[in-house]
Amino acid sequence: MEDILIVSNYYPPEQGAAANRIEQLALKLQQNNYKVTVVCPLGNYPKGVLFPEYKGKFSVTEKRDNITVKRLWIYPSVSKNLVIRIVSVLSFSLGLFFYLLFKKTPKKVVVQSPPLLLSFISVLVLSLKNKKITLNVSDLWPLAAIELGALKKGSFSHKCSLILERFIYKNASIILGQSHEIITHIQDFFPEKKCFLYRNFPDHGTEKMDLKTNENQPVKLFYAGLLGIAQGVLEMCQNINLKDLNIELHLFGDGAEKNEIEHFISTQKEQKIIFHGMMDRKTLHKKLQSFDVAIVPLKTRIYGSVPSKIFEYAAFGFPILYFGGGEGETIVHEHQLGWVAAVEDYHDLNQKLSLISGLTKGEIHQIKRRIFTEAQGAFNLDNQMNELIALGVF
Repeated sequence: MEDILIVSNYYPPEQGAAANRIEQLALKLQQNNYKVTVVCPLGNYPKGVLFPEYKGKFSVTEKRDNITVKRLWIYPSVSKNLVIRIVSVLSFSLGLFFYLLFKKTPKKVVVQSPPLLLSFISVLVLSLKNKKITLNVSDLWPLAAIELGALKKGSFSHKCSLILERFIYKNASIILGQSHEIITHIQDFFPEKKCFLYRNFPDHGTEKMDLKTNENQPVKLFYAGLLGIAQGVLEMCQNINLKDLNIELHLFGDGAEKNEIEHFISTQKEQKIIFHGMMDRKTLHKKLQSFDVAIVPLKTRIYGSVPSKIFEYAAFGFPILYFGGGEGETIVHEHQLGWVAAVEDYHDLNQKLSLISGLTKGEIHQIKRRIFTEAQGAFNLDNQMNELIALGVF
């Protein structure tokens, strides 16, 4: 078996798309006869507090599904304060710097980006050690930070981030991009760089749709995931109008906006919004079997970003109400996965909700079956991995 190392800021038992994405990659490489090691922080996400099993520890080495996971110390935080967030990333990055510098590492390494500082330090050390670096880019930073208003264009922080961004692209051996927009952005600066599309397809291992459609109940719309700034779930709750519709909105997750969302729901009971909190992945999937439509929002159109929830929910058969703009719109349209509301246009979103409210449960069930079949063929992780391995990416 050939050794390969993955460097990531997130890994289960942490929750969210980033942790799931890296776990799927690790498991698929392991299934393809690679001996996989993951280096990541002590588990703390999304609450920004160390999980009980990691408190009081400087580092932990463990096995998860035959994957060796090396966890290094971090000062955890999910603060909205940019300086505190940088300190948190820096705390792990410094430990990672010495780990990569002095520990024996495989010839092949996959580095996850963002966070930008983490990927910069990783690429810096690994390039000095002449490793084959596969950079897995899931979002474009600092561009996404500018679009979210977390960073001011032309500021000192922005200029420093641009230097880090160009460095990692230049010094990576191969780059994986989660979207066509990411690849286009990178090749604008480095046209000869080897770049490959790597979608965050799920691997549920289900050959038969197991969703249930309950008659004589409202349409159950749900959001499950991070309750952070980029998703804009609080703003969505404040602007949708469900009062006269045959729809309930169910929220699952945790994050920076959790408390504000709970407070808003407590004062707006007529809106039919129900908050369930965070659940582990298996429990959540079981709970969602009787739900009807998934909503995938982004606060603003973020160039390069394609929410992995599109692929995750389609693989189960859920119709998707997409409210995020960009390449995600194209995917939902091309594969007929549901409905698209123009990003930041709540009038359009409410119109789409009214349309969904008028569907019968029988009509929704037929849509589920069609989407499940489409996703089985179009979003196949095994096929994608086999193609990339054949091309020598890993």
